[in-house]
Amino acid sequence: MQLYVLRSISELRKEAAGIVKNMALSSDPVVITQRGRAAAVMVSAASYERSQRELEILKILIQGEKDIVAGATHSMEEVFEEADRILDSYR
Repeated sequence: MQLYVLRSISELRKEAAGIVKNMALSSDPVVITQRGRAAAVMVSAASYERSQRELEILKILIQGEKDIVAGATHSMEEVFEEADRILDSYR
């Protein structure tokens, strides 16, 4: 099962609108080849935005893991106390 579509740069020049339309409909990335080798990858705007959000979440998780290893954590009691202080400031 192929998870991407291969198109040559020549095809892209001739059929750009159709390639972009199909890419958006299927959400499969399009690998653009030049002289038979992968030269670029095109993804729909929605796929790109989703990937960026997922990357940000992964970065946050990695930072959380580093904080745990470094002992830079807070007890649940501390978290709830801080949350109460913040909520009280809005009342």
